[in-house]
Amino acid sequence: QLQLEESGGGLVQTGGSLRLSCAASGRTYYTNIWGWFRQAPEKEREFVAAISWIGKTDYTRYAESVKGRFTISRVNGENMSYLQMDNLKPEDTAVYYCAASSRATTLPPNVAADFGLWGQGTQVTVSS
Repeated sequence: QLQLEESGGGLVQTGGSLRLSCAASGRTYYTNIWGWFRQAPEKEREFVAAISWIGKTDYTRYAESVKGRFTISRVNGENMSYLQMDNLKPEDTAVYYCAASSRATTLPPNVAADFGLWGQGTQVTVSS
């Protein structure tokens, strides 16, 4: 069975950067949407960013709260997704989850229910 595993979380000061990675392993699975969500204590899981691709063209989507600060990317031909997080703020503190789906679309979904595979999460803590 395909599994997703996040890495790269940690503690960083306000204004700092982190790069999260998500690796897929296991049986072959056709994935063409990667997503990142986050969940802070006592809050609902929320959408952060997603990337889909058709052929060689990538399509990205971001939550308003992270636009201009976060960048989602993938490595063509590899089951890897990355989330570069710059200018981090204390309100970015959360457990970050990687997700994947196989639906072809030019508008990546921003709803958790549209993703069928999930990682276990990695903690990101931004100190003030």
